[in-house]
Amino acid sequence: MRKWMLVSMALLLSISFSGSVSAAPKAKVPSSVLDISKENTYPNPTQDLPYLQPSEFTQGLIDTSKIAIENPNLIRLLNESSIPDNKLAIGYRATIFLGQWALNYESSETAVNWEYQKINTNFFDNRGGKAAVQIHYKQESQKQVKGGLTARIPNEEDVKKMMLLKAMKKTNLPLSFQTIIGTGSKKDQVYNVPVKRLGYLNAYAPAVSEKGKVTYGEVYLVLKGSKRKIVVQNVTSQGIGAWIPVQDHASFGFTVSEQPR
Repeated sequence: MRKWMLVSMALLLSISFSGSVSAAPKAKVPSSVLDISKENTYPNPTQDLPYLQPSEFTQGLIDTSKIAIENPNLIRLLNESSIPDNKLAIGYRATIFLGQWALNYESSETAVNWEYQKINTNFFDNRGGKAAVQIHYKQESQKQVKGGLTARIPNEEDVKKMMLLKAMKKTNLPLSFQTIIGTGSKKDQVYNVPVKRLGYLNAYAPAVSEKGKVTYGEVYLVLKGSKRKIVVQNVTSQGIGAWIPVQDHASFGFTVSEQPR
């Protein structure tokens, strides 16, 4: 009885420990960063990239591969395919080349630069004033903020999609490789410019720095009788990084000075 209780306790501890380790940390948003999705005069399209669920047929094939397959486009291709399960296909053999694919992306580092790109400056000269003046953020001109991969790489769009999915999951932030801040976008938060001072309210677009490794390989569908499996050949790996802007968010920095910059 005592031995059974010790085994049960060890099992519970191992489950609890493994759960705490696997939990992905979310990005902590500083107080200087504000969501401007409601105030943004440019309606950015929502990046809806849910994990594509493999069909039962596709999952069975993926499980036969020695290399992890996460590419949503390859999973979609397999989902749209079908092979009749002929139990009498004795002696039947076929090898079908499905192409060279980016198979998976393994994330090694995810960090947020909250001041990735300056998008706006609101300024007020209160050196001749007799009382403090309040200013607030108002976007003076439309700004387009672009991200992208840090190097040229095969199957670029597939790699970007896998990196975007991993970064969104790790940070819990709305990410997109392109975001636009429209002219006239504003927030109600006020900043006080004292007398005899110049006030500068700078706004920045934040972005995520995502780094990791992408694995490539030639994918073959091998049929032998009623059995089928995925075989990956000529496997290679390559390090890659990307900058991915945070959509509809701005980071604000307010400073005052006696002389113009």
